[in-house]
Amino acid sequence: MTKETTYAGMLGDSRRLAASLTVNSSEVPHLEVPRIKLETLLTREEEVSKQQSALIASKQEASRQLKTLVVESRRLTNVLRVALKEHYGIRSEKLAEFGLKPFRGRNRKAKPDDTGTPPPSTPAATETS
Repeated sequence: MTKETTYAGMLGDSRRLAASLTVNSSEVPHLEVPRIKLETLLTREEEVSKQQSALIASKQEASRQLKTLVVESRRLTNVLRVALKEHYGIRSEKLAEFGLKPFRGRNRKAKPDDTGTPPPSTPAATETS
């Protein structure tokens, strides 16, 4: 006989043993007290298993609701950020209080040297000339 490793398998195994003990109670009367205790434990085990299943379903529903709420709150957060930029202006330092970066301009690339000297030639350019 294979040893059961899942809760459902162990519960079924114990349930089968309890049923066999009940049928043969006249042959093993000295095991009556432990059999009754086993029946009580199995009943409680089934109740807790049903409760666990209900909680798993409840957790899944809560996860779906949480996902929906997170999506809605992210959308509203984005709308509020845009509204703050509209209200204060994109350059206002007040935006930093709300965790937003004010627009401070772009960094410009350095302009090439306009002294009139041609750029240095590369060896590849001189070979084609």
